[in-house]
Amino acid sequence: MTDASARVDAWLWAVRVYKTRSAATAACRAGHVRVNGEKAKAAQPVRPGDELRVRISGFDRILVVRQTITKRVGAVLAAEAVEDRTPPPPPREMTAFVPVRDRGAGRPTKRERRDIDRLRGRD
Repeated sequence: MTDASARVDAWLWAVRVYKTRSAATAACRAGHVRVNGEKAKAAQPVRPGDELRVRISGFDRILVVRQTITKRVGAVLAAEAVEDRTPPPPPREMTAFVPVRDRGAGRPTKRERRDIDRLRGRD
């Protein structure tokens, strides 16, 4: 269960960052996983103390490897194998408001497009 090193895709799957190992492999292939600042291939080994930056749904998660595990284990053991150093998200008041159109409303009219551009500051 605990070795000196483990594949990065297997480790990400084992600590429940990705739901499947193939999803972790695809993320590595797409360049969404960095180990110690360098883009990682799926078979790259990780060792305790390595820092991983994983891009998930537009945000980076910063993870530090505490233990190397390659198989799915219980949630408690998985939580012990990783240290999450991701900063908290900004408060809701600090994020920009994105206007949402009702589903099925169709394309915006010329007047609505001008209003949207004015809102976004693209006069």
